[in-house]
Amino acid sequence: MGVPVKEFTEPELAERLGLELIEGKKGLGREVTTSRIQKPGLLLTGLLEELHSDRVQIFGAAEIGYLLSLKKEKLERTFALLEKSSIPAIIVTRRLNAPDALIALCRQRDIPLFKTRLTSSIVIDLITKFLEEALAPSVMLHGVFVDVLGVGILITGKSGIGKSECALDLVSRGYRLVSDDVVVVKKMPPAILFGTASDIIRYHMEIRGLGIVNIKDLFGITAIREKKQMDIVVEMVKWDSEGEYDRLGFEENTQEILGVKLPYMKIPVSSGRSVATIVEVAARNQILKIMGHHSAKNFEADLAASMKKGARKRK
Repeated sequence: MGVPVKEFTEPELAERLGLELIEGKKGLGREVTTSRIQKPGLLLTGLLEELHSDRVQIFGAAEIGYLLSLKKEKLERTFALLEKSSIPAIIVTRRLNAPDALIALCRQRDIPLFKTRLTSSIVIDLITKFLEEALAPSVMLHGVFVDVLGVGILITGKSGIGKSECALDLVSRGYRLVSDDVVVVKKMPPAILFGTASDIIRYHMEIRGLGIVNIKDLFGITAIREKKQMDIVVEMVKWDSEGEYDRLGFEENTQEILGVKLPYMKIPVSSGRSVATIVEVAARNQILKIMGHHSAKNFEADLAASMKKGARKRK
């Protein structure tokens, strides 16, 4: 599955990249299946034959200058290489005028041909980042995603257990909502997970008894975030007196999402227990771990040292 070239003509992206469609409108249905971009360079001379037909081709000053210098016969041999491939799109940079022969080729082969005011290096960087995100493996998860002290926390649990209420409490404390109910998770290279909301429910939260509320309108722009790296997973479960819960924190539990393992903790929910406070402490504790300070392991080491010292005294 790829990204249709038609997305390059969407107003927001086209403006960011400075793109203007010159030819090949019929080919906008072509798909880009890789985030890798190619600048043909020496390939046009025929010295190399490794033109990647699945990549967007960038024609800068070197490529356009070379094409303009060619005689008709040599130009035809050069374009024979392009005709054999199924290039998804060609982008001419620096507002350079594409040779008539290139325009004719794109018209004949229905290859979308764009022009941009930007330099080749900038265009390559911007398109690569766009395609990496658009083509990234993704999954939709049921839960609430919040940013607490810069730590991205995915709160999961059965419907009605209080995930949204916990997130609302955190927002009222000054933290930020990323998504409620449905979280779109994408895996970015090398192995980093980012969470965001779907366009339909962005900024909104469902609170039983109140209905749908807009967090951005209620709390302001500082209470929401478009996208955040996912750092830990917290599952809310109904309190069970017979259940087993981690009381010491010596073990490092994890949950795998898209092949990436994240720290995982289970929080039992009962009347009078402030889950939001526990989640906030979990974020602070995660920051300490990142800085190399593991409270539970340090306590375990101190306890072992104390027991060892006491055993020596008894001898």
